[in-house]
Amino acid sequence: MQIAVIGAADTTPEESGAAHAVGSLVAGAGAILICGGLGGVMEAACRGAQKAGGTTVGIVPDTGHGNRYLDIVIRSGLGHARNVLVSQSADAVIAIGGSYGTLSEIAVALKNERPVFGLSTWKIPGIIPCATPEEAVGMAVRAAREASHPKG
Repeated sequence: MQIAVIGAADTTPEESGAAHAVGSLVAGAGAILICGGLGGVMEAACRGAQKAGGTTVGIVPDTGHGNRYLDIVIRSGLGHARNVLVSQSADAVIAIGGSYGTLSEIAVALKNERPVFGLSTWKIPGIIPCATPEEAVGMAVRAAREASHPKG
């Protein structure tokens, strides 16, 4: 399972705390955490995942190294266009806060029928609002498992 965690590079303390908890829970569920590889929500989620023994993958915009909590760095050279790769690489997406970059990742995920679970993020059709990190990760893990093991 691969779960993308998306959100702003500049976060509030609440968003950072939620992202850290989401990262830890994603790792605890045995999923790989995919993100844009920079700071804010991405770094907090990676920190939580690594602390819980998980694997983190960052698809960074240029030739940089991304945040220090990445296990695997994919240097895309694509700037914001990497948002497509982040969303396409995931079985499910968790959005935490965020601005227009996050909205673009949400749009790509929804367009490609990836489920999106939101914590204090955009309120648009298709996003499943969640009240807690536990709820968001629980729903994302169920959706990712269903995607990787379809009935039939």
